[in-house]
Amino acid sequence: MPEEFNIKVIAHIKSLFPDKFGIPRQSGLANLPARIIFEPEYRVREAIRGLEQYSHIWLIWRFSEAAGKEWSPTVRPPRLGGNIRTGVFSTRSPFRPNAIGLSSVRLEKVELDTPCGPVLHISGADLLDGTPIYDIKPYLAYTDSHPDARGGFSDGKTAALKVILPENTAAIPENIRPELIKLLAEDPRPAYHKDPGRVYKMDIAGIKISFSVSGDTLTVLSAESCV
Repeated sequence: MPEEFNIKVIAHIKSLFPDKFGIPRQSGLANLPARIIFEPEYRVREAIRGLEQYSHIWLIWRFSEAAGKEWSPTVRPPRLGGNIRTGVFSTRSPFRPNAIGLSSVRLEKVELDTPCGPVLHISGADLLDGTPIYDIKPYLAYTDSHPDARGGFSDGKTAALKVILPENTAAIPENIRPELIKLLAEDPRPAYHKDPGRVYKMDIAGIKISFSVSGDTLTVLSAESCV
């Protein structure tokens, strides 16, 4: 018999991504900062005692934008150009029987005394701002890392785009500029969009960025603060 059980949200993430478009496709692709804010019930210092000893943690979270939507047994991964279908369990697609995500992120700092209780400062997250988090576990290199693992169709790094910024980029803070360039170089467009004349827009850290892609070059057309 199928079993169901209730799962509690223990925290939410505060990230630089207010919209889905532009979020890194995997954790660790861009080491942009984020914070984990616990729900009042879990703002207990003892619950994170010892966590500061770890450099990385696992986040188990909900694809909140996909929750409640129909799952599909096959999906079209971006790494296959968005036109080839493969089994959902051989991908990290959000459209799953249970809309659960798993991310490995760097733990930068544990801040114990804030108005919101203990706060975890992390980097490298691939989560939408406000994403609910179900659990946090330490990353253990001796068992979680498998350097010789096969990666199926995901094996091999795709060629990065060349990123051209406009002369006036004052709206982009210096502390996130290198990671933003890395993120853009990964090509944030949907895999099936290859129109060189199309202008794309994304929001990150309160900045509205518009860009276009031609061949292997991404050109930022404008970067304006929307705060």
